[in-house]
Amino acid sequence: MIRPATDRDARAIGELVERAYGPWVPIVGLRPAPMDADYGALVAEGDVFVAGDSEVAGVLVLRPEGDALMVENVAVDPERQGEGLGRALLDFASDRAAARGIEELHLYTHERMTSNVELYERLGWEEYDRLEEHGFARVFMRKRVDEEGSRKKRPV
Repeated sequence: MIRPATDRDARAIGELVERAYGPWVPIVGLRPAPMDADYGALVAEGDVFVAGDSEVAGVLVLRPEGDALMVENVAVDPERQGEGLGRALLDFASDRAAARGIEELHLYTHERMTSNVELYERLGWEEYDRLEEHGFARVFMRKRVDEEGSRKKRPV
Protein backbone atom coordinates (compact mmCIF):
# COMPACT_ATOMS: atom_id res chain seq x y z
CA MET A 1 0.00 0.00 0.00
CA ILE A 2 1.34 3.41 -1.01
CA ARG A 3 -0.37 6.49 0.36
CA PRO A 4 0.30 10.20 0.90
CA ALA A 5 2.35 10.78 4.04
CA THR A 6 0.73 12.56 6.97
CA ASP A 7 2.16 14.70 9.76
CA ARG A 8 2.20 11.61 11.96
CA ASP A 9 4.60 9.92 9.49
CA ALA A 10 7.27 12.65 9.41
CA ARG A 11 9.34 11.31 12.32
CA ALA A 12 9.21 7.70 11.05
CA ILE A 13 10.23 8.91 7.57
CA GLY A 14 13.28 10.71 8.97
CA GLU A 15 14.28 7.62 10.96
CA LEU A 16 13.85 5.35 7.93
CA VAL A 17 15.97 7.69 5.79
CA GLU A 18 18.72 7.65 8.45
CA ARG A 19 18.76 3.83 8.42
CA ALA A 20 18.62 3.57 4.64
CA TYR A 21 21.31 6.15 3.84
CA GLY A 22 23.51 5.71 6.92
CA PRO A 23 25.70 2.98 5.37
CA TRP A 24 26.49 5.32 2.46
CA VAL A 25 28.02 8.08 4.62
CA PRO A 26 31.53 6.51 4.80
CA ILE A 27 31.41 5.65 1.09
CA VAL A 28 30.24 9.07 -0.08
CA GLY A 29 32.21 10.99 2.54
CA LEU A 30 29.21 13.23 3.34
CA ARG A 31 25.68 12.75 4.58
CA PRO A 32 23.50 12.23 1.50
CA ALA A 33 21.13 15.17 1.07
CA PRO A 34 17.94 13.20 1.92
CA MET A 35 19.30 12.63 5.43
CA ASP A 36 19.01 16.34 6.19
CA ALA A 37 15.68 17.09 4.52
CA ASP A 38 12.84 18.62 6.53
CA TYR A 39 10.26 15.87 6.20
CA GLY A 40 7.68 17.78 8.20
CA ALA A 41 7.75 20.57 5.60
CA LEU A 42 7.85 18.16 2.65
CA VAL A 43 4.88 16.22 4.02
CA ALA A 44 2.97 19.48 4.53
CA GLU A 45 3.63 20.39 0.88
CA GLY A 46 2.11 17.08 -0.26
CA ASP A 47 5.27 15.78 -1.91
CA VAL A 48 5.84 12.65 0.20
CA PHE A 49 4.35 9.18 -0.10
CA VAL A 50 4.93 6.16 2.09
CA ALA A 51 4.74 2.41 1.59
CA GLY A 52 3.57 0.16 4.36
CA ASP A 53 0.44 -0.69 6.27
CA SER A 54 1.03 -0.17 9.98
CA GLU A 55 4.59 1.14 9.73
CA VAL A 56 6.55 3.22 7.24
CA ALA A 57 8.58 0.72 5.21
CA GLY A 58 9.41 2.97 2.27
CA VAL A 59 9.34 6.64 1.32
CA LEU A 60 9.07 8.51 -1.95
CA VAL A 61 9.52 12.26 -2.42
CA LEU A 62 8.29 13.67 -5.74
CA ARG A 63 8.76 17.25 -6.94
CA PRO A 64 7.87 18.88 -10.25
CA GLU A 65 10.96 19.81 -12.26
CA GLY A 66 10.17 21.65 -15.47
CA ASP A 67 8.53 19.16 -17.82
CA ALA A 68 9.56 16.19 -15.65
CA LEU A 69 8.73 14.76 -12.26
CA MET A 70 11.78 14.52 -10.00
CA VAL A 71 12.14 11.49 -7.75
CA GLU A 72 13.92 13.49 -5.08
CA ASN A 73 14.17 10.56 -2.71
CA VAL A 74 13.24 6.91 -2.75
CA ALA A 75 14.25 4.86 0.28
CA VAL A 76 13.29 1.51 1.75
CA ASP A 77 13.88 0.35 5.31
CA PRO A 78 16.99 -1.88 5.17
CA GLU A 79 15.06 -4.66 6.92
CA ARG A 80 12.50 -4.61 4.08
CA GLN A 81 14.85 -4.32 1.11
CA GLY A 82 14.50 -7.07 -1.47
CA GLU A 83 10.69 -7.22 -1.13
CA GLY A 84 9.99 -5.08 -4.21
CA LEU A 85 9.02 -1.95 -2.28
CA GLY A 86 11.55 0.26 -4.09
CA ARG A 87 10.27 -0.86 -7.48
CA ALA A 88 6.67 -0.36 -6.33
CA LEU A 89 7.50 3.19 -5.23
CA LEU A 90 9.14 3.94 -8.59
CA ASP A 91 6.15 2.44 -10.43
CA PHE A 92 3.93 4.68 -8.30
CA ALA A 93 6.03 7.69 -9.38
CA SER A 94 5.53 6.65 -13.00
CA ASP A 95 1.77 6.38 -12.47
CA ARG A 96 1.67 9.84 -10.83
CA ALA A 97 3.61 11.33 -13.74
CA ALA A 98 1.33 9.68 -16.31
CA ALA A 99 -1.78 10.94 -14.47
CA ARG A 100 -0.37 14.48 -14.72
CA GLY A 101 0.55 14.12 -18.39
CA ILE A 102 4.27 14.21 -17.54
CA GLU A 103 6.37 12.15 -19.91
CA GLU A 104 9.63 11.79 -17.99
CA LEU A 105 10.87 10.98 -14.51
CA HIS A 106 14.24 12.26 -13.26
CA LEU A 107 16.38 11.29 -10.30
CA TYR A 108 19.95 11.62 -9.16
CA THR A 109 22.24 9.59 -6.98
CA HIS A 110 25.86 9.83 -5.92
CA GLU A 111 28.39 8.36 -8.35
CA ARG A 112 29.83 6.22 -5.53
CA MET A 113 26.42 4.60 -5.01
CA THR A 114 27.20 2.27 -7.91
CA SER A 115 24.74 -0.41 -6.83
CA ASN A 116 21.95 2.18 -7.02
CA VAL A 117 23.03 3.29 -10.50
CA GLU A 118 23.08 -0.36 -11.63
CA LEU A 119 19.64 -0.98 -10.13
CA TYR A 120 18.13 2.04 -11.85
CA GLU A 121 19.65 0.96 -15.16
CA ARG A 122 18.12 -2.52 -14.76
CA LEU A 123 14.76 -0.81 -14.17
CA GLY A 124 15.04 1.10 -17.45
CA TRP A 125 16.57 4.38 -16.30
CA GLU A 126 19.32 6.01 -18.37
CA GLU A 127 22.09 8.34 -17.31
CA TYR A 128 21.97 11.75 -18.93
CA ASP A 129 24.46 13.84 -16.94
CA ARG A 130 27.06 13.95 -14.17
CA LEU A 131 27.65 17.09 -12.16
CA GLU A 132 29.33 18.21 -8.97
CA GLU A 133 26.67 19.93 -6.83
CA HIS A 134 26.94 21.04 -3.22
CA GLY A 135 29.98 18.78 -2.73
CA PHE A 136 28.23 15.74 -4.24
CA ALA A 137 29.32 13.97 -7.43
CA ARG A 138 25.85 13.29 -8.81
CA VAL A 139 24.68 10.96 -11.55
CA PHE A 140 21.47 12.24 -13.17
CA MET A 141 19.12 9.66 -14.65
CA ARG A 142 15.82 9.72 -16.49
CA LYS A 143 13.09 7.37 -17.54
CA ARG A 144 10.36 7.90 -20.09
CA VAL A 145 6.80 7.46 -18.89
CA ASP A 146 4.19 6.19 -21.29
CA GLU A 147 0.61 7.39 -21.01
CA GLU A 148 -0.31 4.37 -18.87
CA GLY A 149 2.52 4.86 -16.37
CA SER A 150 3.91 1.64 -14.91
CA ARG A 151 0.92 -0.40 -16.07
CA LYS A 152 2.16 -0.59 -19.62
CA LYS A 153 2.19 -4.04 -21.11
CA ARG A 154 5.34 -5.90 -20.18
CA PRO A 155 6.73 -8.83 -22.17
CA VAL A 156 5.62 -12.19 -20.82
